[in-house]
Amino acid sequence: MEQQGGRRSRTKRWLMRYPRAMPLGIFLLIAGITVLSIFAIERGENERQAAQLHARATAIASALERRANASSAYLRAGAALLSTVDEVPPDDFRRFVSELRLDSDYRGAEGIGWARIVTPTEVEEFNQLLVDEGAMADGLYPPLDSGEPYAVPVTFLEPDTQRNRRALGFDMYSSPERRAAMDEAERTSRPTATDAIVLQQEGDGTAPGFLIYMPVFEPGPGGRALKGFIYSPFNAEDFLQSALELEDAGNYGVRLYDAEAGDGTLLAATFDGEMENRDTAVKTVTIANNPWNLAVSMVENPGLSGLSMATLIFGLLVASLLMLLVRMLTQQAQEDESALAWFEEQASIRNSLTRELNHRVKNTLANVLSIIALTRRRADNVDDFADGLDGRIRALSATHDLLTQSDWGSTPVKAVIDAELLPYAQGDDHSVELVGPEVELAPNDALSLGLAVHELATNAAKYGALSQPGGKLSVRWQLITEDLVRVEWLERGGPPVAQERSRGFGTDLIERIVAHELRHPVELDFDPAGVRCVLLIPVRRPSEFMIRAARKAPQNDADS
Repeated sequence: MEQQGGRRSRTKRWLMRYPRAMPLGIFLLIAGITVLSIFAIERGENERQAAQLHARATAIASALERRANASSAYLRAGAALLSTVDEVPPDDFRRFVSELRLDSDYRGAEGIGWARIVTPTEVEEFNQLLVDEGAMADGLYPPLDSGEPYAVPVTFLEPDTQRNRRALGFDMYSSPERRAAMDEAERTSRPTATDAIVLQQEGDGTAPGFLIYMPVFEPGPGGRALKGFIYSPFNAEDFLQSALELEDAGNYGVRLYDAEAGDGTLLAATFDGEMENRDTAVKTVTIANNPWNLAVSMVENPGLSGLSMATLIFGLLVASLLMLLVRMLTQQAQEDESALAWFEEQASIRNSLTRELNHRVKNTLANVLSIIALTRRRADNVDDFADGLDGRIRALSATHDLLTQSDWGSTPVKAVIDAELLPYAQGDDHSVELVGPEVELAPNDALSLGLAVHELATNAAKYGALSQPGGKLSVRWQLITEDLVRVEWLERGGPPVAQERSRGFGTDLIERIVAHELRHPVELDFDPAGVRCVLLIPVRRPSEFMIRAARKAPQNDADS
C-alpha cells in the first residue's frame, strides 16, 4: 500500500508540475501510436494491392496471349490448307474461311485475308482480278518499283465488307513495318505480328492496329517457294477489349505498347488518365512472335484505406478522451492542492487568532480604560461622557467584526486602518492622518495588517502619540510595485519612547507572526521621538485566493 501511495503521489506531482504538458503529451503519444498503426496498415495494404496488381497484370497478359495464339492457330491451319493448292480462287477462299467456323476465340480480329506474291509480269493479271472482285482500287497500289522483285498486295479479305474492300490491292510489302513482319515470318515459318500501324481499311482514320502474318509455301524446283501470306488484321483497341472479356480489368487501367512504354508506341488503353505517380505493373507479352509491353496501373488513387480511416478516427477519439481525462485529473489535483493549502492557511490563522484572543483579553480592559480617559478629557458632563464612551466602545467592536468578515473577500487598506483607529480618531487633542491610494488586500493579508495596526494602536493609546494631547499619528501607504504595497506607521508628539524595555507579545506578534504571514520582513523602530513601523504587504490577484471565497459561498447561502 505504501508503494501504491508513493506511485499515486509521484503521479500527482507530475500532474501538478506539468498541468498543460501532461494532457498534451498523452494526446501526442496516442496520436503517434495511431500514426504508426496507420503507417503499418497502409504498408500492408500497399503490399497487398501491389500483389493484386501483379496478379491482375499476369492474368491480362495471359488473356492477350491466348487471343493471339487462337488467331495464330487459325492462320496455321489456313496456311497448311492453302499450301496444297496451286491457285486460290475467290470462291474457294470464302468457302475455306466459312468452314473454319470462327468462334469467340477469334474476337478482336477484322477477319482473315490472303495476300499472294505478285511479280512484275503478274501485275496486269492481278489488276484484272481486282476489277472482277469489285475492289475500290483500280489496281495494285502503290505501283511496284522496278527494283522490287515482287509485291504482296491484299488479294482477298473476309468477311467481304465495304470497310475491308478498301484494303484490296494495297501492296503491304511497300510498308516497312509490314515488310519487316513478313520477312520475319518467312524466316521463322511462324505467325509474326507487326508493330503498331494504321490499317489500310481505316482510310483517313488514325486508330492503331497490327497484323499477324503466316507464310504459305509451295514446293519448287530448288525446294519450297513463298506463295504468299495468310493474315489477320486487328484493331488494337478491339483486340485489347476482347482479351479483357476473358480477364476483367476491374479497378485497374490497362495500356498496351508494341515496345517500351511511350506515347508513340501506344496501341490501346482502357483509360485516358496520366500514369505518373501511380502504382504500375509492367509485363512482357509475346503476340505472334513479337514482344510487347503491357502496363496495368491503379485507375484512382485510393488514399487511406477503410481500416486506416477507422484507426485514425478511433485513435484521435481515444487521444482526445484521454487528454480530456488527464486534464480533468490535473484540475482535480490542482483543486486538491489548493484545498490543502487553504486548510493549512486556515489552521495557521486559527492558531494566530487563538494567541491573539488570549492577548486581546488582557488588553481589552486597558483599551477600555484608555477610551474612558480620552473621552473624559473632552466631556463636560455625564451625558457627553456616556455618549463618547458608547461610540468608542462600538467602534472597537466594529473593528473586530471587520477583521473577522474580511476573511471572505478583499478588504481596502484604508478600511482596515480606519476600523482599528476609529476609537481614537474622535479626540481633538491629537491628530490622525491617513494617506494612500485605493489598494485591495487578500483576506489573510488584511487580517495580518489588522493585527499589526491593532497592536500599534493599542501601544500608541497606552504609551505613544495617542496617550496624551498634542500627539500626532501618520499612516501612509503606497504601491511600490504592482504586487507590493508599503505601509508606514509614524508617531510623533507623544511621550519619549523608553529604550530599555522588555520584549512583549505585541512585538513578537508583529515581527514574527505578521512578518511570516506577509512573507516580508517588518521594520519596527522604537525611536525616542516616536514609534515607526514599516510593513510590506503583497497585493495578490483574486485568483490566488478565489477557492476560499468559493468555499464560503455555499455556507453563506445556507445561512441566508
